[in-house]
Amino acid sequence: MSAEALDAREVRKVYRPRSGPEVEALAGVSMHVARGERVGLLGRNGAGKTTLLKIASTLLRPTSGQVTVFGHSVDTEADSVRPLIAVVPQEGKPFFHLTPQEQVRTYLRARGFDRATAVARTAEALGEMGLEEVQDRLSITLSGGQRQRVMVATVIATEAPLIFLDEPTIGMDPFARRAVWESMRRLTRRGSTLLLTTHYLDEAEALSERLYIVERGKVLLQGTADQLKREVGGSLRVSITGGTARRDQFASFGNLVPDGETLHIVTGPERLNEILGVALQSKLMATVGPVSLEEAFLKAVGRSIDED
Repeated sequence: MSAEALDAREVRKVYRPRSGPEVEALAGVSMHVARGERVGLLGRNGAGKTTLLKIASTLLRPTSGQVTVFGHSVDTEADSVRPLIAVVPQEGKPFFHLTPQEQVRTYLRARGFDRATAVARTAEALGEMGLEEVQDRLSITLSGGQRQRVMVATVIATEAPLIFLDEPTIGMDPFARRAVWESMRRLTRRGSTLLLTTHYLDEAEALSERLYIVERGKVLLQGTADQLKREVGGSLRVSITGGTARRDQFASFGNLVPDGETLHIVTGPERLNEILGVALQSKLMATVGPVSLEEAFLKAVGRSIDED
């Protein structure tokens, strides 16, 4: 197989409705994922993340550009690509008339695994997702978070060379999310490659060895989490409630990142006392913390990741 698990070059996707203007979901996205990497697509809802994953997983054809998976074109060699990939779709659901055990085992058998391997991998995947107690219940009786865990278990059990995960932890509690994270790390240790989309900043930082920030169908920034944070220009974040309306008072202290009425100032420790002094004089509340991916995202996109 090719050294590159995934290579996307100038991928565009334009939807042409019967009435109304065209909608450009992807506007020339280029990216690559090396074998064994965990790469994250970080962006707001509607940024184009799911569209790119659908194209890369042969579910959607691009308007232009090309995507290859281990050297095979997803457009012209889809039959060669599909055995190499597995997908957790956004808000996908298990078959309601199957139990989690039946869901995972049936999927593995359909992919060509022998019965013994399917049984063993099913037990392991359900155990990792903490689903042993509900493995024999019909999926229709499970909670939304449990159904999402079944979908993740179904895909991680394949240990496919390239796994796509589209918002894999939606609806999960914090403990379940961390179980998913550890399973993803285990998969890459065993040789799989992961490409996931998320709008959870903590998930992106915890899981991704490299990140692409996507907005309006374009890649705005890429690099490791540390590289993206260094782009912001400082090590500390001072958040001043109500500071956006008085940003001129803080303009000389560092990079200003407005977030609604709150003004984030990215600066160094040497300016901290001055900033807090100005905030105190103006009777504004200020909090201090380390620079995070949130500031990198705000600087690149110009708005919060949760903002519509």
